[in-house]
Amino acid sequence: MPLHQIFSDPDTMRYWDRPAYTEIAKTQAFLDHFMSKDISNREEYILEFQGVCVGKAGMWKRYEIGYILRRDLWGQGLVCEALEAIIPRVFARFPETDVLTAELDPRNIGSSRVLEKLGFVQTGFEEKNFLYGETELCDTAYYTLTRPEV
Repeated sequence: MPLHQIFSDPDTMRYWDRPAYTEIAKTQAFLDHFMSKDISNREEYILEFQGVCVGKAGMWKRYEIGYILRRDLWGQGLVCEALEAIIPRVFARFPETDVLTAELDPRNIGSSRVLEKLGFVQTGFEEKNFLYGETELCDTAYYTLTRPEV
């Protein structure tokens, strides 16, 4: 399962909200939730490149953007391209929101560049507020994107 290859790679998952999955059942549970019919709070997509699943991107909960991409494809603009299409859909589908958010481990320089390229602005920072894998306290950088004026 291509999605499990992503979720089981420790380097790819290094800045995700949990360490790499060691069991395919965890990836299956993620996919089951992803495919559930209750999509009222999210607008997210599986990313496909050259006919293969390479990640996911979108608004995974109101109104937070998130994404993950197969490591060998980092730096090619694929997440930016996907989110450039998804973000206008989010603003159209959820007219009540004026701001989208995102958060990341500030050591994830590539991800911060993605957000900044999309127009997100860092609005906050907290030190050692996130416990990663029950062993490491990590910092969090907070970003926002204001709805574009029409």
